[in-house]
Amino acid sequence: MVFGFGKNSAPKHKEVTAQELHNLLQAGQALVVDVREVNEFAEGHIPGAVNMPLSTFQPSQLPEGGAKTLVLNCLGGKRSGMALDKCNTVQAAVDTHLAGGFGAWQSAGLPVEL
Repeated sequence: MVFGFGKNSAPKHKEVTAQELHNLLQAGQALVVDVREVNEFAEGHIPGAVNMPLSTFQPSQLPEGGAKTLVLNCLGGKRSGMALDKCNTVQAAVDTHLAGGFGAWQSAGLPVEL
C-alpha cells in the first residue's frame, strides 16, 4: 500500500458533492467557508461563501452557522481537508467539505459569484 491508496482508503472527512452542496444551499441548510486565499476567492466563489484563507485559518473564528451545516471548500479539496484537520484538533463541530472543491463546483456548471 502506497500513501494510503489501499482497498480500505475511506475518505478521512465527510464529503458532499457539488450538486449535494447546491441542494443544501438552495434549502438554506448549509453555509460555505472558502479556505482559498483572498485573491483566489475574489476571482470567483460559491454564492454566499465566507472567505477564511487557510494561511490564517483559526477554527475559533468560524462563523456561527446555527442549524446550518458548515461546509469547507478550496480549489480541489486538499486545503479544505487541512482546515478540517485543524478543526478536529480543537474538536470543532465541523467535519464536512466539498469533494473536488471549487473546481468540481465549476465543472458541474453551478453558479459562481465574483
